[in-house]
Amino acid sequence: MRQVVLLLLCALCVAVVFTPATWAATPPADTLKVDYFDSANTGNPSTLRLTNPGTAGGNLYAAIYVFDPDQEMSECCECLLTPDGLRTLSVDTDLTSNPLTGPPLLTTGLIKLVSTTGTSASKLTPVAALRAWATHVQPISLATTETASQDATFSSAEQSRLQSECSSIQRDGSGHGICTCGTGD
Repeated sequence: MRQVVLLLLCALCVAVVFTPATWAATPPADTLKVDYFDSANTGNPSTLRLTNPGTAGGNLYAAIYVFDPDQEMSECCECLLTPDGLRTLSVDTDLTSNPLTGPPLLTTGLIKLVSTTGTSASKLTPVAALRAWATHVQPISLATTETASQDATFSSAEQSRLQSECSSIQRDGSGHGICTCGTGD
């Protein structure tokens, strides 16, 4: 009898730990994309292309976070993506022209993209859907290549950090640190 009670208690603990409410605490897979930029603001334009394939069942937003080489968030914004729409952003004009700390403009850095139904990069509601590609100007040959942005694991801690840093930029940056959404869609 004691073994049965112990087994039931263990089963109850497992059921409590692995409920759907616990799963909701971790953002769904395929919500975070990462890419880099190099040779920005040097006369060699690069682009970031975003699309909503429609798998989320309606409009979504791309929450965009731009980081400098010292891992500091430089700009953030959110851009509407309608189903089957295509949005094109210039790395020079839309993603690096309004840095939080002012000039000099970034030439290299990291771009993080979060697929969300929320309308603010400082308040995310992650949903799997966003697709993204970026062009890269090769330093020596100046040839342009285009690659798909890479999927990355999106943790609750990363979500909180991105939201907090972007919220601070939007609140205290006096208009600096806000990227723009380019053309299309």
